[in-house]
Amino acid sequence: MNMEFIRKLPIPKDLKAQFSLSEKLVAIKQKRDAEIQKVFTGESDKKLLIIGPCSADREDAVLEYTGRLAKMQDEVKDKIIIIPRIYTNKPRTTGEGYKGMVHQPDPEKAEDMLQGLIAIREMHTRAIEQTGLTCADEMLYPENHRYLSDLLSYVAVGARSVENQQHRLTASGLDIPVGMKNPTGGDLAVMMNSLVAAQASHVFLYRGWEVKSAGNPLSHAILRGAVDPLGRTIPNYHYEDLMTLCGLYAKKNLKNPAVIVDANHANSGKKYLEQVRICNEVLHSCRHSNDIQALVKGFMVESYLEDGAQKIGDGCYGKSITDPCLGWEKTERLIYDIADQL
Repeated sequence: MNMEFIRKLPIPKDLKAQFSLSEKLVAIKQKRDAEIQKVFTGESDKKLLIIGPCSADREDAVLEYTGRLAKMQDEVKDKIIIIPRIYTNKPRTTGEGYKGMVHQPDPEKAEDMLQGLIAIREMHTRAIEQTGLTCADEMLYPENHRYLSDLLSYVAVGARSVENQQHRLTASGLDIPVGMKNPTGGDLAVMMNSLVAAQASHVFLYRGWEVKSAGNPLSHAILRGAVDPLGRTIPNYHYEDLMTLCGLYAKKNLKNPAVIVDANHANSGKKYLEQVRICNEVLHSCRHSNDIQALVKGFMVESYLEDGAQKIGDGCYGKSITDPCLGWEKTERLIYDIADQL
């Protein structure tokens, strides 16, 4: 093989033992998981807001941001469940660029995946300790999920990963909600097939073991828009798109039909300020159709302390180093606006 084996990394069991959770944190996660699950099963009519920076680049800014979300959660707790986005694995279209804290604990230094695994575990743990909020992360590498499996309350499978069998089968073995995004080309049949796979039981190879999954009834769709062969973005959050998804679910024997609308990415054309308008339009569609109201379980929004984005090394605290995000003032206003419409 044409690769260098740098070092053998600790298995998840060992890292969990070294950086273990207190009984208090375990209880917080159990309670949060139950509340979030009720949204997907229809027992709760609250909406979910999966919100946070495009990439969690530095712990201090991420924890300050998450602390602000926790204060907002208290104010809107009767209508919204806030799930902070602490995304530590970043897919890159060409393989170039910042791949997340798991690769680089410090974006300005060399890659160090051992320290990266430790850093992301400690950051997710401190987020729960300091705010009482359990968080979301992207499952970019299925075999890495177990390093955080006792910490996360939500997982997303990205548009570039959703066709991959290992992602689908691993999702089928998780006991928390897993959002499956439509692929970058926009083919909803691919996304629906991924849900069929994620909700079924499978025998497969995982981390050197032959395993059998139970199937995940909480796996669901995420609409994130599409990009056509000429590079033009095609949004898929409009009323007609949501009705189409209702129809696709009706043709499948799937449990807990649900969609999270990703207000950024190809839905906004990465024009991050459009996220506010997109959320408002989807809420209008919910008021217009009971079917859409029942299907739409919430939103995914990219937000941080400061508006926009910067290059690595520019040094603006709390500003994204990947895709541009809403700043805190606009985020706060958006959360209040969503709550007022529920």
